[in-house]
Amino acid sequence: MSEILFGFIAGIIAALGMGGGSILILLLSIFTENSQKMIQGVNLIFFIPTAIIAIIINLKNKNIDLNLSKIISVLGIIGSFIGSYIALKIPDEILKKAFIVFLIIITIYEIYTYFKKYIFDKDLK
Repeated sequence: MSEILFGFIAGIIAALGMGGGSILILLLSIFTENSQKMIQGVNLIFFIPTAIIAIIINLKNKNIDLNLSKIISVLGIIGSFIGSYIALKIPDEILKKAFIVFLIIITIYEIYTYFKKYIFDKDLK
């Protein structure tokens, strides 16, 4: 039952463009006993339908630069092969800690950009 709730929450966050997969991995890591590799694999499957829907909506609204998308997609495919190979070689505990560090970096960056945009720049105007 909790997995249904986690998928629903992650889907909403993904639709908002905020990386639902990161939330899904976090929730599954905290509240289930699955291995980090399995959790990340589930996240990759979760990503497929949410990405397809986002692509359709953004193509319809002309929010996608197709030339840039082609370049990024090819490089993303190459990077995913390399990243998958590396992830399979890393022990679960190290992979989990690396993901935690990644989330902390993203959180710090998001807080910084929020304060810069809405607090500090507001004072300069």
